[in-house]
Amino acid sequence: MPGVRGVSRRTTVVATALLLLAATPAAAQTVPGRTVDPSGTFVAIYENDTFSGNDRYYTNGLLFAWRSPSYDPPAWLAGLTERPNLLFPSGGVARWGVALGQKIWTPEDTERHDPDPTDRPYAGWLYGSLTLMSYTPTALGSLELQLGVVGPSSLAEQVQSNAHDLINVPRAEGWNYQLKDEPGVNLILTRQWRVNRPTGVWDGVSVGVVPSVTASLGNVATYAAAGGMLRIGTELEADFGPPRVRPASAGSVFYQPVERWGWYAFAGVEGRVVAHDISLDGNTWRDSRSVEREPLVGDASLGVALITPWARLTASYTIRSEEFTTQREPAQFGSISVAFRF
Repeated sequence: MPGVRGVSRRTTVVATALLLLAATPAAAQTVPGRTVDPSGTFVAIYENDTFSGNDRYYTNGLLFAWRSPSYDPPAWLAGLTERPNLLFPSGGVARWGVALGQKIWTPEDTERHDPDPTDRPYAGWLYGSLTLMSYTPTALGSLELQLGVVGPSSLAEQVQSNAHDLINVPRAEGWNYQLKDEPGVNLILTRQWRVNRPTGVWDGVSVGVVPSVTASLGNVATYAAAGGMLRIGTELEADFGPPRVRPASAGSVFYQPVERWGWYAFAGVEGRVVAHDISLDGNTWRDSRSVEREPLVGDASLGVALITPWARLTASYTIRSEEFTTQREPAQFGSISVAFRF
């Protein structure tokens, strides 16, 4: 598949150029009228289809992420805010972060030793990421570079099998047919906006929207997405929505509350135009199982977030439309996260 190989090479070149551009020395700065944050944020995210009573398709996701404080960022990072562009909002404060994540996919029928060739292939994606971001009270831009591996080295079979043993659930039988080992690289650009208004009915309660656009380029996932989230509650200025495992709308790992306690409820939708998905299209350079991908995929989510003096807790439920042509019904899964400031 020379086209996909070309995409992978171009992704690496573009990622290197953008990171070098961001590394140009610049004086650290603060944003007038915006209190910089001396605290970083650590978050753990767990997604699983068990919350829907199923065990199929996108079946498990884990993400451990850290975001730096915005107080006195390094000169090379502060330089992001000095170049007005379509990604990073002008006059923003900068943060950077790292993450480690894993995603697991299985077919609908996991009892077959030789899986149905028209069903979703077994696959896993283990990756690390580096994120550079800048934000203002009304906008956020982020650049994320993911590097990892698809295939047996992703440890997807071991993680799922051990988890099933722990809860006394039968193991999936077809992992011998999972995608083969392949290095993966993805470059993801996201821009979000935030508009909040007091309800005028309940004291301290606001209503807000968080529109977003995303572009992903790489040999693991290439897509363009647009969506929006409606929120109602308190502390809407603390973040840009709950953190999620991509390709779901990612929200923000960091949170910066004003009060000790807060909450909000949210509902969101996102649509994606998908040009490549290795978990469906199969390996780039080697023969593997594959199915015909749907070019248009949509998510609908709802949930709640609770901000306490000790942590931010979020829970959400997502329905994802069919991702391949022979998929019989939408995928459904739940997501929970806990974040700490330090």
